[in-house]
Amino acid sequence: MKEITKQIRKSSMLKLRKKLSVAICLACITIASATSVFADSVSDSKIAKGTEKLMADVTTWLMVLAPVAAGLLIIYFCIRRSAADEMDQKKWNNRIVVAIVSCIGAVLGSATLNLIIGYYK
Repeated sequence: MKEITKQIRKSSMLKLRKKLSVAICLACITIASATSVFADSVSDSKIAKGTEKLMADVTTWLMVLAPVAAGLLIIYFCIRRSAADEMDQKKWNNRIVVAIVSCIGAVLGSATLNLIIGYYK
């Protein structure tokens, strides 16, 4: 019985050594064949400049359109709430609150993104 366990340990140690040697060889090959990449011209490319301008324009428009859309939704929800019974009025009240919170979130998110983009100019 002891001989069998010794053989199992010996074979598992050999497998472990082989796997470890393969992993070390792969790591050495990966390190030796690594190429350096320089991305100096990416910030001056048309794609980067255009994307930067696009993000600035989108965030500016979002800060304008989010309150307008939320205001229209709130007006619609108030009209629907006035025509609803007691149980449905609670649902319309919840929808009004969600519209207000969503508007605040959209404006704050847009302003934050616009501020962050402003630091990279």
